Amino acid sequence: MDLEALRRCSALHPKPAGLALQYGTAGFRSRAEQLDHIVFRMGLLAALRSKAVTATIGVMVTASHNPEEDNGVKLVDPLGEMLHPSWEEYATQLANAEEQELQKVITEICQKAEVNLHKDASVFIGRDTRPSSKKLSQSVIDGIQVLGGQYHDYGLVTTPQLHYMVCCQNTQGQYGKATLEGYYEKLSKAFMELIKQSHCSGENQKHLKIDCANGIGALKLSEMKPYFPQEMVIHIYNDGTKEKLNHLCGADFVKVHQKPPGGLDMKPNERCCSFDGDADRIVYYYKDTAGHFHLIDGDKIATLISIFLKELLAKVKQDFKMAVVQTAYANGNSTRYLQETLKVPVHCVKTGVKHLHHKAQEFDVGVYFEANGHGTVLFSKSAETKIRQLVKEEKDDEKREAAKMLENMIDLINQTVGDAVSDMLFIEAILALKGLTVQQWDALYTDLPNRLLKVQVADRRVIDTTDAERRALTPPGLQEKIDALVKKYKLSRAFVRPSGTEDVVRIYAEADTQENADALAHEVSLAVFHLAGGKGAPPQP
Repeated sequence: MDLEALRRCSALHPKPAGLALQYGTAGFRSRAEQLDHIVFRMGLLAALRSKAVTATIGVMVTASHNPEEDNGVKLVDPLGEMLHPSWEEYATQLANAEEQELQKVITEICQKAEVNLHKDASVFIGRDTRPSSKKLSQSVIDGIQVLGGQYHDYGLVTTPQLHYMVCCQNTQGQYGKATLEGYYEKLSKAFMELIKQSHCSGENQKHLKIDCANGIGALKLSEMKPYFPQEMVIHIYNDGTKEKLNHLCGADFVKVHQKPPGGLDMKPNERCCSFDGDADRIVYYYKDTAGHFHLIDGDKIATLISIFLKELLAKVKQDFKMAVVQTAYANGNSTRYLQETLKVPVHCVKTGVKHLHHKAQEFDVGVYFEANGHGTVLFSKSAETKIRQLVKEEKDDEKREAAKMLENMIDLINQTVGDAVSDMLFIEAILALKGLTVQQWDALYTDLPNRLLKVQVADRRVIDTTDAERRALTPPGLQEKIDALVKKYKLSRAFVRPSGTEDVVRIYAEADTQENADALAHEVSLAVFHLAGGKGAPPQP
């Protein structure tokens, strides 16, 4: 390690006094002007991680659905998955080290993680369309180069595309070609193979309106358009030419406000969807003839995918274990429908993509979606091998055809991470193959009315939870109070959990009517305020 070069280069990316940030599920996120030293140091960390695991690591500069003034950075591990938890700690230590401690912290990481500094390092870099992203990714490159690492800068890509490239590179091309063309070709080929089997429905079934949140999704969808078959007509809105990123649009806006995005003109019964700012989340929606807005969120996406996969798995007659993984935020009626009607096992885990992904890896076919629209499907190595073998060798026509569909599904879904483009094609293929309209999809089950609230507290750590965050262990008496309140309403449940980033407690309640869900959420928020050290005035109904 050239200490003089490190000192010189680090001085060009000084750490603001008193700033401390923590690496979480989304990496680091903050105002863009506070991030220069962080991204430089994440360049250093990516080089160290690459040397430690002898593989290519990814660095993505994005703040997803945050406002345009923010930015962020996250690392991608060798198989396209999220950074290993032990290295999340190293990321936080390195980011918050004072200038004069930097070399010492790097040396400590090298000792703890057994990093050989003489090994080669290889890093892939991507960025979103924020005005600050280009300069920040140059700072990442500075960090990689100080430690003698090689890099490939993909420039403007969606977050899932970078995850995909890293996985392709480290599987020596088994997962696909580590280029944008490779990504477009693999997905479009699988999509076309699938819809060949569909009995083409009416003209309006072809059309899909897509709100791209004024982000990277618009650029990449436009690039991909020539690869799509004529059966798919996409109309791109909020393409970033006029308005600000994520402003009054995007998947997060639509989910939170339960209304259509600005900049998209919806006619009754038209199928529409929204990506988020870095295109790793998707939600669908439509307006009925009476003008009412209907949201189809991650829970309903997981349900549609599960129905389709379950039918195909039954046809191939293999003993594959399939399950759906949800968090406590999943609507109670989606869980009921999956378990009772579809007879698919459902597992509940803590909030955060890494928990869902980890649990889904335990099954031959693991479907996971957060209600916010982030999710994917994972196929175990053995299930994938068996399916590809059936395509080649199976004599029975029905079995072979079902296996062929599953094989195309495996190639169409981005198994590294939730991917709005890949998920959209997956959903469009299923709707076409099953001849379903967006209204029929929506009618599978009716969501229970629910309400999300938050209460400001002096210290969020006073709340500790268990049972995948569905029960509060502390403060004393809070869970008993929630249990008593829940008993007052039909089909009701409620839970509280501390925010991962700020001193607030998040409250979720659902019940048989919106009025009851609102009342329950309010009563639970008062209980939190009084028992968990609420700040300011008590919550008002």
